[in-house]
Amino acid sequence: MSEAEVRKSARKALVAKMPMSRVGRARERGETQGFMKVLVDAESEHFLGATVLGIEGDEVIHTIADLMYARASYKVMQHAVHVHPTVTELLPTLLGSLKPLD
Repeated sequence: MSEAEVRKSARKALVAKMPMSRVGRARERGETQGFMKVLVDAESEHFLGATVLGIEGDEVIHTIADLMYARASYKVMQHAVHVHPTVTELLPTLLGSLKPLD
């Protein structure tokens, strides 16, 4: 779901967004444009959607999609150990900044 779709659904949700400029792998390659954003259902803790505009976005989306299909809590990813150096390794940090979607 997009943020607009989540808002329209009126469900309680959490959101987190991180600029690619905070991702070490993006800085290392000089490709810091873009961001990562996730939307999570506040009650079930399931991922509702994600947007990744930036380097290795396919890797990040693949990881999130696996957990969406498994209907796993976002906490599974937040507490997992990810391969270094990757963009995906920043997902626990991103998820640690979840806040209610206003």
